[in-house]
Amino acid sequence: MGMLYIVPTPVGNLEDITLRAVRLLKEADFVLAEDTRTSAKLLKHLDIQVPMYSHHKFNEHKTAASLVERIRNSERHVALISDAGTPGISDPGFFLVRECVKNDVEVQCLPGATAFVPALVCSGLPCDKFVFEGFLPQKKGRQTRLNFLKDEQRTIVFYESPYRVVKSLAQLAEVFGADRRAAAVREISKLHEECVRGTLAELVKHFTDNEPRGEFVLLVSGVDDARHSNEE
Repeated sequence: MGMLYIVPTPVGNLEDITLRAVRLLKEADFVLAEDTRTSAKLLKHLDIQVPMYSHHKFNEHKTAASLVERIRNSERHVALISDAGTPGISDPGFFLVRECVKNDVEVQCLPGATAFVPALVCSGLPCDKFVFEGFLPQKKGRQTRLNFLKDEQRTIVFYESPYRVVKSLAQLAEVFGADRRAAAVREISKLHEECVRGTLAELVKHFTDNEPRGEFVLLVSGVDDARHSNEE
């Protein structure tokens, strides 16, 4: 029986990939990629020549069962990668892992790159306890989710695109309070990496005055940390 390897890929600097990840990608019978065009550039850079097939959010429901059967019956091992970071974290991967687990196919996830961990650590906000929210709903359920989170005691982590950063920060300020401490980290591990810290109101002003560029991680302090800061 084969095995499924979940292989994180760099979120920015290509040097962030691990030696083990490179070896397993070279040894894979085939690679499942979120976008074969994006991943082809990485594999070419690493001088890896293995068959590659698409596995993305539009086909993962349909293909998971057949892929599991293929891994069970014929393939030595398969590697799953996403465009950047660890598959399954706001990226395709969960459904395939779940099917593998249900069918007793071994799954191993390599430690490696993911965007929210370095963002959390460098934010200056408490990182001993946190909640990862990923992307907020764009429309339906968005306000309900924000209202639910406003009394969260742990640091809250969101992913956001540059096109919605100002809107999201403004909504967070409206629901959580404009003086809630926060940080916005963009372009992690890339040339123009930046971490902007301050209150939600200050972040709204900063990114209103400075056009947001790159993928963002937004971090907001929990309500207990906010109360503690105000007491000081």
